[in-house]
Amino acid sequence: MPNSNSKFHRGGQEAGRRELVSRSLQSAQHCLEEQDFGTAYAHYLLVLNLAPELKTSVKETFQFTLFKWAEELDSLARIQDLFNCYEQALELYPNDEVICNSMGEHLFRMGFRDEAAGYFHKAVKLNPDFADAKENFYRVANWLVERWHFIMLNDAKRNLTYLKAIESAVHSGCKSVLDIGTGTGILSMFAKKAGASCVYGCELSKTMYELACDVVAANNMEREIKLLHLKSLDIETPKHIPERYIVVI
Repeated sequence: MPNSNSKFHRGGQEAGRRELVSRSLQSAQHCLEEQDFGTAYAHYLLVLNLAPELKTSVKETFQFTLFKWAEELDSLARIQDLFNCYEQALELYPNDEVICNSMGEHLFRMGFRDEAAGYFHKAVKLNPDFADAKENFYRVANWLVERWHFIMLNDAKRNLTYLKAIESAVHSGCKSVLDIGTGTGILSMFAKKAGASCVYGCELSKTMYELACDVVAANNMEREIKLLHLKSLDIETPKHIPERYIVVI
């Protein structure tokens, strides 16, 4: 027979939870009216942890509160607190492109351009129509990619020379290829088109690694080329590359 005391206890807990959530929402709204964004943010964190079912209904107000509080923290140079707030927000809304984009903007302003590019790229992946995130991503990419790289990519004579050299190496028996500093992945794709059975491209820059992933995917070669976000000296065999013999380009 069910224990009536246990049911009563659970019912009391649920009623207490609902009351606390209701009071916290009221307090959060009051704090927003008073422009006390830090306290409002704390109340919303409590609400969302106690009542995750409210995530959708309070999402926009929570975002507004987060961004206002982040601006204050930024102006006070409380950088660690700012990042902690964004980490908490992304735990609650891990696939929110607006929060990712905002996090990227703060990182970019602080000089963490590679990290910022990662958040902008994630925002674009989550919502390809998010114009602000796309603009931010290409803006930070322009900071990170040296001008000589664009000149190099548009050098048809250079590219043809590399293509012929890679084809010669692959046709002579070098079937496993490691492209160090793959950049946009162009040489990796040359190697695969030349007939290499295994192609790896490593890239230290997160921005360039993300770009390479997009370029390779756009050419329908994401299953044929393994991209590694690693420093070349950190590559281990067979952990990252199981092949015994490999040619480096």
